[in-house]
Amino acid sequence: MTVRLFFWHNLFSMAADKNVAARLPLVLAVARAGGPRLHRTLCLLLLVLALHIATRAQGQAVVTFTLDFAGSEPSHYVISVSSDGHSGYDSDGKLSPDSEGDPFHLDFSMSSETSRRIFDLAERAHYFQGEIDSRKKGLASTGVKTLTYKDSGRSTKATYNYSPVVAVQQVTQLFQSLSTTLEFGRRLEYFHRYQKLALDEELKRMDDAANRSDLEEMAAVVPILQRIVSDTSVINPVRARAQRMIERAGSSKR
Repeated sequence: MTVRLFFWHNLFSMAADKNVAARLPLVLAVARAGGPRLHRTLCLLLLVLALHIATRAQGQAVVTFTLDFAGSEPSHYVISVSSDGHSGYDSDGKLSPDSEGDPFHLDFSMSSETSRRIFDLAERAHYFQGEIDSRKKGLASTGVKTLTYKDSGRSTKATYNYSPVVAVQQVTQLFQSLSTTLEFGRRLEYFHRYQKLALDEELKRMDDAANRSDLEEMAAVVPILQRIVSDTSVINPVRARAQRMIERAGSSKR
């Protein structure tokens, strides 16, 4: 009876687990211990589970924003957002003036509010179909930007410098502000580990950016802010500043 209960608990846990493959050996071992009948039942249910996972994956829409701008910091980054909120960030931002670029990757969960805004703007921009660049001569270059949209029935892509489409302008600003936030979190992580005296100035810069409304999805960097607050080797004024940023992140969600 204990074996059977343990099996069912693990099977249903797998349905909500994104890393199903890692759990399969354990569940299979328990199923074999339960006898042939339980093993046959397992095969059927795993087939149903696999179909469920495949269907769920196919149903996820993804918006991706890429920026390439030589001389800016970072000069290249990519943000991808799935309709379920799962998001990824890659950049080549420098952690020190002497470095040639330090590759960075972060997986994070975006708030449902911000995710909805992104997909609403994608819809208003007709999923980036057709020409979205202004094509006006004489405009200053602000980097090569690419927006892509993919779902089970659509795959579109548009590249631009400046777009007159309001929804494209808004989603561009959102993604750029998100990159700014994540780069702050990245530098705070580095300074906390290797250069704690630099934390105070970085947090001041982050506070100024928040005052200018240049940050988006501040909750994504709350974990590093919490580690700074909890670290008694960091001077109290810096810990207090980090705590205020956590409070700002909480208030921005309301």
